[in-house]
Amino acid sequence: MPKLLHIDSSISGEQSTSRRLTARAARRWSAVHPGGTVTYRDLGLHPVPHFDAVTGLARMIRPEDRSRAQQLSFALSVELVEEIKRADTVLLGLPLYNFGPPSTVKAWVDHLIAPGISIDAETNAGLLGDTEFIVLAARGGGYGPGTPREGWDHAEPWLTHALSPTGLEPRFITAELTVAGSNPAMADLVPLAAISLGQAETAIDELWATDQAAAS
Repeated sequence: MPKLLHIDSSISGEQSTSRRLTARAARRWSAVHPGGTVTYRDLGLHPVPHFDAVTGLARMIRPEDRSRAQQLSFALSVELVEEIKRADTVLLGLPLYNFGPPSTVKAWVDHLIAPGISIDAETNAGLLGDTEFIVLAARGGGYGPGTPREGWDHAEPWLTHALSPTGLEPRFITAELTVAGSNPAMADLVPLAAISLGQAETAIDELWATDQAAAS
């Protein structure tokens, strides 16, 4: 039975573009995979703990040397990695905050970098490469080629590099200029924002087209 892991991270609630995009992708996935199961995690409402001077060491020391706090932190890493291993597809909503990812996504990724769980402890090979990973990104401004802030989106390259040891390879679908409709200074960019959102929605609607064709 196909399994989907759907993760949101925006703090903007119903105003969130990334949440609307992940919801659309989840509906698309469910339509193509009838009978499939969906697991949902909301990092915006229920963030996983950030590492501190104690828990950050849990994945680097022998099990018998872990304190109680380190045991709990390691157990959470196991839980988060197993969620991915059980899934055929992972959807992640990724808003851009201050030119980077939400800190909750950083904490989630930190937990995933775990030798012996997501990375082979002997060969260093990633163990999550069989999972499809779709990232639905939203950027309030414009960061594409030729724009004044080209290259200022540090979330996309960071996520790709940070997860590379695990074998996860993200595919990004991005909507830009998402605050144009609410920011008077960006009023002239509203048409471009609509085009960007439409392109993202079209890309989502075309996901898993091969699977749908095979099932027809």
